[in-house]
Amino acid sequence: MPRKKTASPAPEETSFEESIAELEAIVAAMEEESLPLEELVAKYEQGNRLLGRCEEVLNSARKRLKTIASRSREAESETPDDTGNPLTDDASADTDLSDDDDDIRLF
Repeated sequence: MPRKKTASPAPEETSFEESIAELEAIVAAMEEESLPLEELVAKYEQGNRLLGRCEEVLNSARKRLKTIASRSREAESETPDDTGNPLTDDASADTDLSDDDDDIRLF
């Protein structure tokens, strides 16, 4: 018996967490159920859209975090130390974010 198609919101309208949950449900359905080819392809397309949305959100968050960290380092370098002299960039070099690491680091 054919399944009823439920209208899900466009990936751009869902939160990151909702998109991840929906993506996990799609993967589980594709792995566990015996679906017709057409439905498998439709689920794959939907999952691909959700994955793209999640990647956009993560990239945006990563950029925002880098901006915040950069502003913080700039503010630290402009803050005078105990002698009244501005701190150098060397003092904040240990908090530099690495571009070659895909993990998001908050601290």
